[in-house]
Amino acid sequence: MKKSFFNPIFFTFSLSISCFFSTMFAESTQDSLLGSARVVFQTNYGDIEFGFYPSVAPQTVEHIYKLVRLGCYNTNHFFRVDKGFVAQVADVSGGRTAPMNEEQRKEAEKTIKGEFSDVKHVRGILSMGRYSDPDSAQSSFSMLLGDAPHLDHEYAIFGKVTKGDETLKKLEELPTRREGIFVMPTERITILSTYYYDTEMETCQQDKSILKRRLAASAVEIERQRMKCFP
Repeated sequence: MKKSFFNPIFFTFSLSISCFFSTMFAESTQDSLLGSARVVFQTNYGDIEFGFYPSVAPQTVEHIYKLVRLGCYNTNHFFRVDKGFVAQVADVSGGRTAPMNEEQRKEAEKTIKGEFSDVKHVRGILSMGRYSDPDSAQSSFSMLLGDAPHLDHEYAIFGKVTKGDETLKKLEELPTRREGIFVMPTERITILSTYYYDTEMETCQQDKSILKRRLAASAVEIERQRMKCFP
């Protein structure tokens, strides 16, 4: 009878390969959910760009995107940075240094139904903050700094970071202090300004620019041939 033989090197290698392909598959799935809208938070430590998952959390996406378009996140801040876990944006109602107008306040005070899904909480994911009531989300949300499976099906995922992971890494290295369950930066991480754009419109603009250059080049060539044949 042959003895079974456990090879730890082979097991470790197989596990690493499995994790690699699982991560690649997860990232591919996340990217396929992205809509065309992009938002950029310009902070005092660098820019962070993110996109939305409109098919996963339509009400949440509509609400957050409207807050961005109204300028509600300008002068707001990240009140929480827990390395390897989350960087959390404060509710705009209490986190901004600039006063809000009536339209901004009305949108900021809305509560959003918890749109929980099967999308996983991994690094780069955007997830709504809330109180114990699952339908109490307003404007605070987290950018995941690591995998957090215990948050799955408990907090509404609505998008992911598309650019700016280097900025998130800078935030993770800042000095912090603990207040209860929260790990908070000792310095204010301010969202100086925000802007948004549409990737499909950007592509159209690029295509139009290329077409214009081609038409101009064609016009030059036609004129050159005309001068050559009909001097």
